[in-house]
Amino acid sequence: MTSPGSTRVVKTAPPPSADDRKRKSRSVHTLGLIAASLTGATQFAGAQAAETTDLIHYEWNDTRMVAQRAGDPTGTRVIFIHGTPGSAGAWEDYLADVPDGFEYVAVDRAGFGESGPDDAVTSLADQAEAIAPLVDGANRAGVIVVGHSLGGPVATMLGVLRPHSVKALVIVAGSLDPALEEIHFMQPIGEWWGVRHVLPRMIRNANRELMVLEAELDALAPLMADLKIPIQVVHGTQDNLTPFQNVPYMEAHFTSAPLTVTVLEGQNHFLPWNSKAEIDAAIDRAANSSQSTPSESELSETP
Repeated sequence: MTSPGSTRVVKTAPPPSADDRKRKSRSVHTLGLIAASLTGATQFAGAQAAETTDLIHYEWNDTRMVAQRAGDPTGTRVIFIHGTPGSAGAWEDYLADVPDGFEYVAVDRAGFGESGPDDAVTSLADQAEAIAPLVDGANRAGVIVVGHSLGGPVATMLGVLRPHSVKALVIVAGSLDPALEEIHFMQPIGEWWGVRHVLPRMIRNANRELMVLEAELDALAPLMADLKIPIQVVHGTQDNLTPFQNVPYMEAHFTSAPLTVTVLEGQNHFLPWNSKAEIDAAIDRAANSSQSTPSESELSETP
């Protein structure tokens, strides 16, 4: 069974440019054999915070949370959630180019960037609850949530927890299928006391949440059918970190949601950096969507 109004838009992606390769290179951290074994997660840690953005500080569960914001504070709020490891800085190009009528907010997920706690927060529900104040505090209807990689299931859980406040989801290279999660043989070594305490915080926290992600996705699976809000999925066919097989899984589990899938032929996992135009288009469609099933012609329009 697939979701109502489910539509696929297939696009052939151009090869990454020199600037794209530089962005990818900037995100790769050479931190030794243990760090490199974390299923490639170190490759998309993100850039540093943009100097032109405003900072939002708030409390969740006695923990300090930090987010960056840019754009119109009265416009439609779009919340960006990074993967693992990572930081709000991964979305710097988006916050530097906010369309009129929008407010963009990129959050440091719990356990990453400038947000606490020092240790990992491995529960998807807790990760979502840590971001929920940005939804609750928007003081307006129709928040759009964008999640990349592990940020995809966090965004999904946030939609489940705030179904009347989240207008739409944009899932970018999302890791939703528990059957596709594999623990690398080196990852348990990262949990050894002597090893864990010498790893950088973002690496040890990424390792810990990846170790339990399969179980967390299993728990999320039955909740996906509860979502009735429009969902935009953007995924590359050559993604070797969150495989394209995640797409049919989402199509089979988002059974109550109007679903649009943008398939990027030949593209990899680093879509926030090398496929910004397609993500911008997905956000625009999400902003103009409603919970009623849109027509196929509307969903098939891509710039």
